[in-house]
Amino acid sequence: MNEKLLFMFIFVFGVFISSVSQIVLKKSAQKEYSSRIKEYLNPNVICAYIVFFGATLCSILAYKKIPLSLGPILESSGYIFVAVLSYLFLKEKISKKKFIGLAVIIIGIIIYSL
Repeated sequence: MNEKLLFMFIFVFGVFISSVSQIVLKKSAQKEYSSRIKEYLNPNVICAYIVFFGATLCSILAYKKIPLSLGPILESSGYIFVAVLSYLFLKEKISKKKFIGLAVIIIGIIIYSL
């Protein structure tokens, strides 16, 4: 596996785990808590922010080998991950407009990669 491809994978993995964290935070926000402090200091929220920190470390590591101009392109895959994870875990619908938007993002990533 070539080195640049490995670091692109690390970057996309960071984007993926960041997307998972967003889903965990939304699930946590949908619950009722007895106090404001429990709303923000519960295991789900704390773990999600730890994972966000890990995603940041993945980005920092990946930027050592991938061009800066590639980062935002790979970061846009987060929209796809969040939409799919929201559909699977939050039972949110993917509307026709959202589907077209996701298709445009995928096409853009493919075109830039070529």
